Amino acid sequence: MALLIQFKHKCKITVLAICIILFSLSSVVVAQDFNAPEDGPVKIEADTLSYDNEKDVYSAKGNVIIHYGDGVLTSDAAEYDRKNKLATAEGNAVLKMAQDSLAGDKIVVNVEDKTGVAYNSKVFYARNHFYIKGDRIEKTGENSYYIENPLATTCDGDNPDWQLAGSKMKVTLEGYGWVNSARFLTKGFPVLYSPMVAFPAKTKRQSGFLLPYLAYSRDKHGIDIEIPFFWAINPQMDATLYTRYMEKRGLKQGVEFRYFAGTKSFGTIYLDYLEDNKSVNDTFGKNQHRDWQGMHRRWSYYINHQITIDPQFYFRADLRRVSDSWYFRDFNSHNYYLTNYAATENDPFRKVPFQANESLPFLESSVRLFKGWNNYNIMARISSVDNFTTANNEGTLQRYPEIIFTGIKQRVFSTPLYLEFEGNYDYFYRGQGQKGHYLDFAPTLSMPFAVSKYAKIVPQIKLRELYWNRDDSRADSENRNGNRTIYNAGVSASSRISRVFNVNIQNWEKLRHEIKPEVFYSYIPEIRQHNLPDYLPRSYTLLDSFLPNDIFYTNALQQQNAVAWALTNTLTARIKSTNGERSYLELLRFKLFQVYDINEYRRDVSGSATENRPLSDLGMELNFAPHPYVSFSARNRYSPYNGWKQMNYDLSLRDWRGDRLIFGYRYTLDSIEEVNADLRAVITDNLTGRLVLRLDRFNNRTVETTVGLFYSKQCWGVGVDYTRSYNDDTVMLKISLAGLGMLGI
Repeated sequence: MALLIQFKHKCKITVLAICIILFSLSSVVVAQDFNAPEDGPVKIEADTLSYDNEKDVYSAKGNVIIHYGDGVLTSDAAEYDRKNKLATAEGNAVLKMAQDSLAGDKIVVNVEDKTGVAYNSKVFYARNHFYIKGDRIEKTGENSYYIENPLATTCDGDNPDWQLAGSKMKVTLEGYGWVNSARFLTKGFPVLYSPMVAFPAKTKRQSGFLLPYLAYSRDKHGIDIEIPFFWAINPQMDATLYTRYMEKRGLKQGVEFRYFAGTKSFGTIYLDYLEDNKSVNDTFGKNQHRDWQGMHRRWSYYINHQITIDPQFYFRADLRRVSDSWYFRDFNSHNYYLTNYAATENDPFRKVPFQANESLPFLESSVRLFKGWNNYNIMARISSVDNFTTANNEGTLQRYPEIIFTGIKQRVFSTPLYLEFEGNYDYFYRGQGQKGHYLDFAPTLSMPFAVSKYAKIVPQIKLRELYWNRDDSRADSENRNGNRTIYNAGVSASSRISRVFNVNIQNWEKLRHEIKPEVFYSYIPEIRQHNLPDYLPRSYTLLDSFLPNDIFYTNALQQQNAVAWALTNTLTARIKSTNGERSYLELLRFKLFQVYDINEYRRDVSGSATENRPLSDLGMELNFAPHPYVSFSARNRYSPYNGWKQMNYDLSLRDWRGDRLIFGYRYTLDSIEEVNADLRAVITDNLTGRLVLRLDRFNNRTVETTVGLFYSKQCWGVGVDYTRSYNDDTVMLKISLAGLGMLGI
């Protein structure tokens, strides 16, 4: 029978800390200290237990188990020296703390000064799935360690596929360390060597080199290598430095700086620069003009900053600029406003919600200040647009500034009337063309009432007063200033009809089908429009707020006499989970909408080459998600006179194995027809294939074809991607080490 002794008096034991080392090409190390509670009973279980009163030493043999706090120390034999505060375990000694463990021939712990030694030991750190072996692991201080002949890996088994080795290693927790004679081994064979490597040893964010990007493109860049370095400045600041070498272009330097002063103040600053060595003759698409070719200086920057004083008062800046309109076509989205390190749940920094690509038509910068109150709000904004679709951006309208004043819909005293309003002031600027001031104010009065429990009618009227003043130097005969008043009257009628079905299919309890028909009438009388400036923005009417997707486009110069209808079908399931909680899932949403233009119907077509076409495009919106593995959406427009004008389809299919297919189709009459497919297939347990296809059917060309294979094991993986596009061929090698990240992406 095992013996048990428990120390009732207060004592303190600190077990040997465990050092876990993460190492990539940049040498990143994580170490973890196993700290026991300050107070708590010590329990010793063993087959035999004795006590030397003279030496004040407890000796235990046979199936020894020592409990202290959350730690458990087991061995064949153990001693606890109360006088010198030493605990010694020998013979299959194992120390467990939570899911982490330390095993060795011998473990010695000084419970007072928190030092100790483990001999011929092996550590497993569960959080990162890391193993480390050492002939001797010595804890030299509260947070410092010395390791002889270390071997570290994330691979299971006695013969790991890769290891990090060295002659000796010194580590200070939350500080830095050094390893001598560092070697990277594959199946015991050394492939990389460094005489000495300095590294951070932080358990949270870690400074150090990130895994590099390696690729080769035939025409654009040649050999393409990028080595990023991440600097964890302090808990509120960090920076990523980018050095990218492109054989055919030169050296591109970049930096991304992030700061976080709390949830109310944070931001990101990114910039890069390159002296582009590539000549026009070498660039894909011969004889195409490059607006950077004169000076060859290529650059970009992004500045984001937000301050939130309270939920109704904030400032935000988003400044984006590039040196030329070809920047994104040449450098695509790689390394542009991207965070190359993984964000964690506890990472307070914000990822930049922007990623550029070669099809980006414009780039907008803005600065805004917003202040809200209970019933109204005001926003001041300055915006600037770089239009990549034009050779000269001087004709693009900019807003310097824009002030928007909005009144929230609210009841007028105790009457059945409701009032809301919007107003804005803009100064429209451009280097070439008309420019000047613009001011409008538009209150809306409505009176909703129910005609039954199934139907509601809302009449409303909107008054929009416009003022403008041109200050450009263009010589023309038009008035330099003026005003316009627009009256917009409308009425809507809507209903909701629904029925609930008991289905009881698996965890689906009920299914609710709802039909919502809507009809809206909008009227704007004929307006004066003989001297309007060409910078006048679109005036949104009551009809625009009723219909999505601008299906009935109403610019600032049109009168209106139209009827619109919409019909929405929804299917919603009530789901009961295994713990009894209920939730709701929208399985299907299908909407149809259209406009009938009465003025167009009445238009006199005598002597005109065009017939009356009062019907607008028929708009269709569909969202269908019957299963977590299946989703489908559509956004289409059909003209009764010209057929299909727009078709947009997105299909996503997944399965339990990890197979995935994402399919997209884009069609716009006379301008766009694209097919996109992204397939990921699990070939075997270790081998995964990938196929990406982007077809431009309008221009009859293949935009991109990517074929890739990736082979993965428990602790590593290797793969290759080959990409052929209409302007380049690229090969990229990917190497993954578990716990270290991915090389090549």
